[in-house]
Amino acid sequence: MTRNPTYQTGIRDRSVVMVTYPEAHILDVVGPLEVLNGTRYFLPDGPEPYRVTVVAPQAGPVRMASGLSLHAHRSIVEAATDTSEIDTLIISGGHGTSAALGNAELLDYVRHAAQRARRVVSICTGAMILAKVGLLDGRRATTHWWWCPILEQRHPAVQVDRDAIYVRDGNIWSSAGVTAGMDLALALVEMDWGHAIALEVARFNVMYMIRPGGQSQFSAYLVAQRAEDPAINASLEYIMGAPSDPLTVTALAAKAGLSERTFARRFKDETGLTPAAYVERARIQAARVALETTPKGIEEIAYATGFQSAERMRRAFQRHLGVSASDYRDRFREVRADDALIRDGPDHP
Repeated sequence: MTRNPTYQTGIRDRSVVMVTYPEAHILDVVGPLEVLNGTRYFLPDGPEPYRVTVVAPQAGPVRMASGLSLHAHRSIVEAATDTSEIDTLIISGGHGTSAALGNAELLDYVRHAAQRARRVVSICTGAMILAKVGLLDGRRATTHWWWCPILEQRHPAVQVDRDAIYVRDGNIWSSAGVTAGMDLALALVEMDWGHAIALEVARFNVMYMIRPGGQSQFSAYLVAQRAEDPAINASLEYIMGAPSDPLTVTALAAKAGLSERTFARRFKDETGLTPAAYVERARIQAARVALETTPKGIEEIAYATGFQSAERMRRAFQRHLGVSASDYRDRFREVRADDALIRDGPDHP
């Protein structure tokens, strides 16, 4: 495998092999496949863009963690005899990953199939399987936030990005949990078929934008919802409601009736973040809403959300989302334009 493969757009009939196993998360399988499959609705008549084969320890019904079953086209033993080229090898994740890590046949298949794949993808805890067979050594990767410290502990040679929704390192791609797999799949569509087709697929799947891989797995709202300390919870609500205020530790601690040291300690215990880190995320959240829903200028939004300048807001967006504030607005507008309803697309059921 190479870290700098040449990607060609517009090639149809790409072989996609999805590896799954009992107790995997069903969305880790069907989410990415629905995104890839949706590409065909926006292309001229011809061969299917992607030819999907689902591989599991046994062919036939595979029980997912949800209790539903998926149909595997081929068993691992059967698939292992196939030496044809694979365009995209995808490893699903979910609760069954721990048991899958002990399946020698599955691990051996992934190890050898990756050698004939143009690109290798893990969804959620599928990254644990890639790491187990050595495919992530010396590479950047991500996985579901709960598993990130486990991936770091078990595989110190992997450069774990705890915050990204997906990561690409050469021809190895990895995503965070569940719906992040759809974001990654959309990035693959963009690579294979171009930005315009990817936007159409995003609209069809009601994915409101093409999210950059560097976007955080955590939102300020989600962090706020899990705080139990009354003083800290009140501080989080205040920050979310008044992002333009001078939200220093001194001001926040005084409002909470705590010493600065006690406030900072309790704040991090509750949220896992320093007050400054949380404030920046809250301001980014507020700025994103303003960029998405109002015609206000970048400078005006920067002041209204506490950044004080467009340049500060630009740097914060680059750090957390991988795009500038103006690029973020442009991407959002491309998907939410007046003609966002799909035209000349598939008939709705």
